Amino acid sequence: MAVPAPDPRRWLALAVVGAAFFMTILDVSIVNVALPTIAEKLHFSRGNLQWVVTAYALTFGGFLLLGGRAADLLGRRRVFMVGVGLFSLASLVCGLSNSDTLLIAARAVQGLGGAIISPAALSIVSTTFIEGAERNKALGIWGALGGSGAAVGVLLGGVLTKYLGWEWIFFVNVPVGATVLVLSPRIIRESRVEKEVHRYDPFGAITITGGLALLVYTISRAPFVGWGTPRTILLLIASVALIVAFLVIETRVREPLMPFDIFRVRTVAGANIVGFLLGGVIFANFFVLTLYVQDVLHYSALKAGMTFLATAGTAVISAGVAQALVTRVGVKPILTLGLLLMTAGMIWYTQIPVDGSFPPDLLPGYLFVGVGIAFSFVPVTIAALAGVSHDEAGLGSGLINTSQQIGGAIGVAFASTVITSHIGTGRVTLQTLTDGYALAFWVMVGFAIAAVLATLVFIRREELTESPAAAPIAG
Repeated sequence: MAVPAPDPRRWLALAVVGAAFFMTILDVSIVNVALPTIAEKLHFSRGNLQWVVTAYALTFGGFLLLGGRAADLLGRRRVFMVGVGLFSLASLVCGLSNSDTLLIAARAVQGLGGAIISPAALSIVSTTFIEGAERNKALGIWGALGGSGAAVGVLLGGVLTKYLGWEWIFFVNVPVGATVLVLSPRIIRESRVEKEVHRYDPFGAITITGGLALLVYTISRAPFVGWGTPRTILLLIASVALIVAFLVIETRVREPLMPFDIFRVRTVAGANIVGFLLGGVIFANFFVLTLYVQDVLHYSALKAGMTFLATAGTAVISAGVAQALVTRVGVKPILTLGLLLMTAGMIWYTQIPVDGSFPPDLLPGYLFVGVGIAFSFVPVTIAALAGVSHDEAGLGSGLINTSQQIGGAIGVAFASTVITSHIGTGRVTLQTLTDGYALAFWVMVGFAIAAVLATLVFIRREELTESPAAAPIAG
């Protein structure tokens, strides 16, 4: 099949879907700075507070594969718009929440909206731009949005919490979503996979989402009930059983949610492993760092948010450099460099003191992470779509987003568990808090080193030059 002419509105389409994607990434971290305020206003316990972050990341990650599959079959623009509408409505409910239960539930629905938006949006980019230098540039911009979104979220969260109230970290999504909904039919071209019968594998979606949700819940509650208790052991067994059931279902259904032949390209498998570990590092980093600067250094929400300007600004500037270097040098060396910088940042943070100050104790880490995010997100996004056919664009997009979001949920759960276990039930002092946060950063060091090793072992240069097998079918 001949490759169609480039869409003349492709850069406008990138701007529209990029705005929606940036909004979903922003909401992963925008709540971090507001967590102490939210905890006080809605009476959260320290153990339950992580669920404001985790509930979002969990449904986001759990339903991404189904969202990507639906986008391929029902129409990428149509599914994208449904996701934006759901996300905007859930954001409104989050801002209106008057209890911890309602906020967590609304955050879970927000995550579902994000799970519909992200794979549909990335597959729109993948099928709108022809593979090569131009698509690499578009994916470079996409990677910059993903990488900087978390840092910008912390900054914006601080400003909104200080001047308008914590509710506005959610209300801000509503006008953005409304604008995207108005512009999408005018700018984005519809595309889908043409099949006589559409099958969606709901049992696969239920088992993988249930298994991952139960796993994160068990890890987060283990410090309170004990790792060796029958409750923890049984829940771990049940979560593994659900994940195994998902794998069995995927080998038997006619059109699986996750066809394993997508992993025929070893680089795609490697990129998802790296994406999982990278998500764990980034999400947990922002979660722990915002708690440290507020709980230990007593920064206000605004001041805490402003510190992340160093990371956000560095990530945005570095993304353009990363995209250019990827085109010249290749994905693997730039990804390796980015992950080494992330590792350096996490090691720096393990040395945080009780009486720290921003320039000497934090700024170098913020800069390491800012460059590392850009140099990691841009190439890993390109690697995740290497050799993926246009018919599987939604699947490939959903898969890398799933890896990053579930990695983030697991990373935050592990970090929270380490901190809670260290603090225990005794008297909480600034020193015990600092030591707990430092231990959590050591966990992230392990994640980052594992990501470097996965890049060296699984990412293959020759597979990054292969072209997809099929062209998109315009609707």
